[in-house]
Amino acid sequence: MKMTQKLAGLLVVATLLGGVAQVTTTQTNAFASESVEGVQTRALSKPYVVYGAGTRQKTQTAQTLGISNNYQKLTTTGADAKYIGLTGISNEAMISSVSLAPAEPKTGTLVNIEPFEGKNNITKVTAQQYAMAATMAGVDDVIITVTADKPVSGEAALAGVYKALDTDGIALNQQNTNAANNVLEATTQVLDTQGEKSDSKYAGKLTAAVTNTASELADRKQQGDNIDINVIINQLTVNLEQNDLGDKVSDEQVNQIATALQSVNEAPISNSSDFVKSSAKLSDKLTKSTGDVMAKAHDFANSKDAHNASNWFVTHIWEPVFNFFSSLFN
Repeated sequence: MKMTQKLAGLLVVATLLGGVAQVTTTQTNAFASESVEGVQTRALSKPYVVYGAGTRQKTQTAQTLGISNNYQKLTTTGADAKYIGLTGISNEAMISSVSLAPAEPKTGTLVNIEPFEGKNNITKVTAQQYAMAATMAGVDDVIITVTADKPVSGEAALAGVYKALDTDGIALNQQNTNAANNVLEATTQVLDTQGEKSDSKYAGKLTAAVTNTASELADRKQQGDNIDINVIINQLTVNLEQNDLGDKVSDEQVNQIATALQSVNEAPISNSSDFVKSSAKLSDKLTKSTGDVMAKAHDFANSKDAHNASNWFVTHIWEPVFNFFSSLFN
């Protein structure tokens, strides 16, 4: 009888955790090779954790990111700022740490920002901005988790993402990554001065409009249209209005974002049909996105990575439910 009760309890747990049960346990190599546009066209082969050289509390950082022994460990130094087009950066300035795990095919790039000991130390860049910039850089089907052991703006975290991909044999195009960083900087300036603090959907709506514009411009370019700055401004304005931001972004800010988008449209990534699809799909997700958590457990390609990297899920759902039923039947 007790065994029957235990089996029944485990079935209930499995039902409640159906999203995790559906996660595959082996890495799916959805793609074969990298394309000439510098767009990621094969799955990440394994999970990585990249500590900033300026990180002082590595043990707590590892716990925050939820990594385990199956994560390959790397460190970003000042020299690795080259991945985001910067030079002369000190090791101490590389503070943000990131983990990367393969996502389910066609998931796109999703980002979670994890608070460090209860405090969000990434003070400027939002999860939505990270996802937008990484996608424009050519990243696809990767789940990124970001944290820092002290307050930092967060821009350097992308250097860790690009270094991990490079280590995995997925070399992104430098012009793509530089263009993506331009868009990140332009949107950060808008978020610094606009209503993100009073509107939890603001970052999602802004990045959705910008990402959708990049997708539409790349599609038009591939169809043979001539894309100049006026075309970009007009398309961006339309998308801002569709996201109820027409009166919340100044003309100067629109011009700054449009200039950054022009660099994306001049980069090799704008020639990729995969980018058109992935950025359009991401735009839909960004429109509905709020807060610091974009990825859920079922988005991970491997159940082990889902358990390790989704700390909130393991701590707040899996363990309490499992322990509850275990206590009933012991």
